[in-house]
Amino acid sequence: MAIEVPENVVVSKLDSLANWCRKNSLWPMPFATACCGIELMATAASRHDLARFGAEVMRFSPRQCDLMIVAGRVVMKMLPVLQRIWQQMPEPKWCISMGACASTGGVFDTYSVVQGIDRFLPVDMYVPGCPPRPEQLIQAVIDLQDEIQRRGTLSGREFQTRARQEPKRALVELPIVTVPRGAGRLSHGTLH
Repeated sequence: MAIEVPENVVVSKLDSLANWCRKNSLWPMPFATACCGIELMATAASRHDLARFGAEVMRFSPRQCDLMIVAGRVVMKMLPVLQRIWQQMPEPKWCISMGACASTGGVFDTYSVVQGIDRFLPVDMYVPGCPPRPEQLIQAVIDLQDEIQRRGTLSGREFQTRARQEPKRALVELPIVTVPRGAGRLSHGTLH
């Protein structure tokens, strides 16, 4: 014998319901340091309107945010501040690396610029470009929402995996190969 469910009742798994709430109420914590920050501001403006995707509440208090958007270059002096803000954000939390500088250091291959924030923070989405367009950031937010809906759990098991804390495969540094002095020089058309 089947039980009849009234029209105003929806039956679902608790994980799916929690993920639906999480994905539609992302509160970004902007960490904008350069030209990518201007594009981040344009994303929240009326022309592109990030509010359509439930991520319009930009808070500058890390205890109220669950999505960090790192836009622009990060120098070593700013890194402890960035890490402290990340630690103050409550779980569950996600991170978007916006632009070439935040993702790989960009054109600033110097000792003072962090060559990819994924060495210090777990990054969930990368937005390529220098600077990326607002549409690209909106697409990253949409992709992150899909990821939250598909893989999120009420207990947060997806955040306890070691793979989330490790650098992404595409951004792992290759080992430095040293060449002995004098090797590789041309002498009479042959290599030594």
